[in-house]
Amino acid sequence: MLSYRHIYHAGNHADILKHLVVSQICRHLIKKEAPFFYLDTHAGIGQYSLDSEQAQKNKEFQSGIARLLDEKNLPESIEALLDIVKEMNPNKSLQFYPGSPKIVDYYVRQKDKLHLCELHPNDYPILAALFPNKRRANVSKEDGFSSVRAMLPPPQKRGFVLMDPPYEVKKDYQYVVKALQEGCQRFPQGTYAIWYPVLNRKQADDLLKAVKATKIRNVLLLELCIRDSEKERGMAGSGMIVVNPPWTLEQEAKEFLPALSKILAEDNQANHQVSWITPE
Repeated sequence: MLSYRHIYHAGNHADILKHLVVSQICRHLIKKEAPFFYLDTHAGIGQYSLDSEQAQKNKEFQSGIARLLDEKNLPESIEALLDIVKEMNPNKSLQFYPGSPKIVDYYVRQKDKLHLCELHPNDYPILAALFPNKRRANVSKEDGFSSVRAMLPPPQKRGFVLMDPPYEVKKDYQYVVKALQEGCQRFPQGTYAIWYPVLNRKQADDLLKAVKATKIRNVLLLELCIRDSEKERGMAGSGMIVVNPPWTLEQEAKEFLPALSKILAEDNQANHQVSWITPE
């Protein structure tokens, strides 16, 4: 199945959590002079036009990134993400929203390298056109999970792997755990971030249990739910599973998650959590 198009959901609450984590990991990586490698297993088209017919269908960005842009006195980590969004929208009208590749591209230096995977036949050429410089970013039309096996360990010896499949196929829940295991075996010092949706509590908890069962150490969990996950159909929230997180990320999340929960809440059941699936 390749029906999923992320543009329908660009800039929503799940994007904000994912991209905050991506931004903070990159900010940490560039503090050191040594180059780093970034692997994105499901890169999408890289950036999204919020004026497009697809984005306008449900206008999920209006209850997501648009709300944040109207807020004052936000945590520094949120402001850093908003700086990227504002740079993409210089006329102050919200027309574009960055995907994960564009956020990482904001931070990477000439010595760093991106490998972006996108299998969707319509999305791949758009992503490739956005990143034409192969020395900076290699864009590949391939299964992102197999790229974990093929691309690791990287020659840079420092790296960040983002896995955020659409989970339109239920086996993605198994594939993402398997890919994490393979990645950690091949490149144990890398940072891995897995995004997952909270469609219902049991499905999300089963994924967290499967990650814990791998016995991989140093695994941080960040989760944001904007409403009750059991009352309505659809995505009530999402989470990020981060292996080998920056040492600052736990405290940063304890600052930005309460702010997001307050600003993006859709009912009084909105909640968030910061916890360790497995300590170091």
